[in-house]
Amino acid sequence: MSYSYRDLKAWQKAIELVVHIYELTGPFPKHELYGLTSQMRRAAVSIASNVAEGKGRSSDRDFVHFLTHSRGSVLELETQLIISARLNLISPKQLQEAEKKAQEVGRILNGLIQSLETGKAKALAARGFVDV
Repeated sequence: MSYSYRDLKAWQKAIELVVHIYELTGPFPKHELYGLTSQMRRAAVSIASNVAEGKGRSSDRDFVHFLTHSRGSVLELETQLIISARLNLISPKQLQEAEKKAQEVGRILNGLIQSLETGKAKALAARGFVDV
């Protein structure tokens, strides 16, 4: 049964995170437009984009590769959120809310990666190539 990247909870939550980050960074000072604002928005967009691109690849191995890029972008975004809070661009409450959303996406990505890797191991074991 084939499904679209749009059916993936990881992609759906990543899109929600993108919208949240755009709203959060909207009030940032103009001098940050090409700095932190742009970096945060690109990191958030990268999360969802890599999920979609990976789903379009021909193998689970390739998909996992792109999902790990998404996971890296989650960590990049979390770092940028901390920097934003330390620079008083966002409040502690905004930091907590955004981190919660980012960490949820990270957990979903980790679960998807683990599921794909476990599925591959089970398929190899079924063929007698490895012990699981």
